[in-house]
Amino acid sequence: MPELPEVEVTRRGVAPHLEGRIVTDVKLRHTGLRWPFPQGLAERLRGMRVHSAGRRGKYLLIRFDHGTLILHLGMSGHLRVLPSATPAQKHDHFDLVLGDELLRLTDPRRFGAVLWHAASDGDVAGHMLLRGLGAEPLEAGFTAQLLYRMTRKRSAPIKQVLLAGDIVVGVGNIYASESLFKAGINPRTPAHRIGLQRYEKLAQAIRETLAAAIEKGGSTLRDFLAADGQPGYFQQSYFVYDRAGSPCRICGAEVRQFRQGQRSTFYCVNCQK
Repeated sequence: MPELPEVEVTRRGVAPHLEGRIVTDVKLRHTGLRWPFPQGLAERLRGMRVHSAGRRGKYLLIRFDHGTLILHLGMSGHLRVLPSATPAQKHDHFDLVLGDELLRLTDPRRFGAVLWHAASDGDVAGHMLLRGLGAEPLEAGFTAQLLYRMTRKRSAPIKQVLLAGDIVVGVGNIYASESLFKAGINPRTPAHRIGLQRYEKLAQAIRETLAAAIEKGGSTLRDFLAADGQPGYFQQSYFVYDRAGSPCRICGAEVRQFRQGQRSTFYCVNCQK
């Protein structure tokens, strides 16, 4: 699944092609993705100018004066900017046409989303999919103090707490494993047993890990592509993720793997206490 770095890479790639442009057409194929396409979406958007392209967690937010188009890439989706005459293929479900270019959502598994939040319904931050999200990890509101304060009553393992998304968003499975390694914290450690000093290391590790992933275009384990069709390369720098049985890049001990909440966790028994 595309995580925060992949979605941010996508946002940065599509923003220059969207911002300030007029929507000339909207093409919807099938009846929807994870949820049905909003009724009358094409009529709402034709002739309207894109104000900005933002992101909240793993959701892309294409803002207009009269509302916000909310896009989610699901498990295997991606967005690309293409010439407007490019023929659609089997899994191409949504086109936002902007003159000679179009923004195309391709989603083979159809777990993504194309939704609309009208300005008359209030700030898009109050949308049912966004209002419960935690702090953005690359913004000033994400601090060690926040992690410490919000975990005093959390007995769940710290990795599961990071994945929950209600304290901090976008730290998915890959980046949680990598951040916990960088901070030297065992992923099984109950969240409430981690002190402020160790949360300082974890908050910094999360920021550094996500920033490095964005710089390298995200990760490509299966089928993530950036808006220009290029894969991400952060997976070439993994310290522990998907490296079970390999030597730790720091101490040389064997990287281990176990299941946590139906997902694989990777860690070094020597470096992560």
